[in-house]
Amino acid sequence: MSRTLIIIGIAIVAVGLLWPWLSKLPLGQLPGDIVIRRENFSFYFPVTTMILVSVAISAVLWLFNR
Repeated sequence: MSRTLIIIGIAIVAVGLLWPWLSKLPLGQLPGDIVIRRENFSFYFPVTTMILVSVAISAVLWLFNR
């Protein structure tokens, strides 16, 4: 349990340090992300972004469990 919390903490720190570069990635604006904007309504569903993030996290976890 403590090892998992340490890894999660290191990952959060890494994302925080890399945020200036990560925010420039076009995540959330990929083809396949659903965006509906109306007069008083806005709906956003990042389908492609969620799939891409899921594949990346699965690959990292697979590498750590090898």
